[in-house]
Amino acid sequence: MSAASLLAAGALLVALPYVVGVHWSEIGGVLGQLNPAEALWLVTLWLAGLWSYTWVLTASLPGLTHVRAFAVNAAGSLVSNVLPFGGALGVAITFAMCRSWGHGNATVTVSTLITGVWNMLAKLLLPAVGIAALLVAGQIPDRRLGSAAGFGGALLVAIVVACALALRSETAATRLQNLLVRLAERLPVRLRKPARRIAESILRVRHQTVDVLRTGWLGLTLGTGAYLLLQGMLLAACLAATGAHIGVAETIAVFALNRLLTIAVITPSGTGISETGTAALLVHFGAPSASAAAAVLLYMVFVHTLEIPLGGLAAGIWAFTRRPPRLGPVLSR
Repeated sequence: MSAASLLAAGALLVALPYVVGVHWSEIGGVLGQLNPAEALWLVTLWLAGLWSYTWVLTASLPGLTHVRAFAVNAAGSLVSNVLPFGGALGVAITFAMCRSWGHGNATVTVSTLITGVWNMLAKLLLPAVGIAALLVAGQIPDRRLGSAAGFGGALLVAIVVACALALRSETAATRLQNLLVRLAERLPVRLRKPARRIAESILRVRHQTVDVLRTGWLGLTLGTGAYLLLQGMLLAACLAATGAHIGVAETIAVFALNRLLTIAVITPSGTGISETGTAALLVHFGAPSASAAAAVLLYMVFVHTLEIPLGGLAAGIWAFTRRPPRLGPVLSR
């Protein structure tokens, strides 16, 4: 499945020029005009965006430093950008790294849940922001685009309401835990015990989540907002560097669609799917085809490709510098 997913992503990227009606030579000509000053600015925006996300992680996991948060984020991106459903393996890497620094399973679990919810809510909110920007600019959105934004907004509201009820109401959380325990009892024997343990931890996780949100909600919100803003600025810089000039409202809409399509787990981080969809929307908004394809590929290099070696470097440094686990006393027979 992983091999098929990677092949699908590669096929979509190879087909990208043909989707917008250009040849690879034209895209190469546009990218060849990138000057060192523009490249340095793009690298600066990319690194600033990655660093801003450390505020999200440090707010959700008290005691985590920004340097370690940067390493965790980079190492997690390594696998999520290479494998389909790589986010699950990224969580495993996060657990391993944070436990080696003295953080407990429960606190890391709460951090993973909170950051996951915050990221998903942000991606679901972006289409509505894009539609609002087009409306303010006097652009009438396509009906399908408006429907997608409406669906995302409705889903966002439902998730927020469900989370708020679970967090605010002890009774609701207790009922949810009892329901999950009953469902766990119906599973096969080998799955029953771990599923029951997870279900029985709902109330404990809720209490810890409430404590973290009480002190960290501002850092989570501002960190997520800064991260998305810098990623949007990076996309705008890629558009400017390749000559794909469109309006501010259109840029916001394109960025919203690009981030939303990364949710697709058919390919790693939606690779290929998000690029072809983004390039098609850029051409729809009047960007030259070659410039649109070049901008999308340049943006992909920063938000996807370069994160792979960076994550490998972070994981390697951690592996060589982590402290060995403490062993209990050895008992002689």
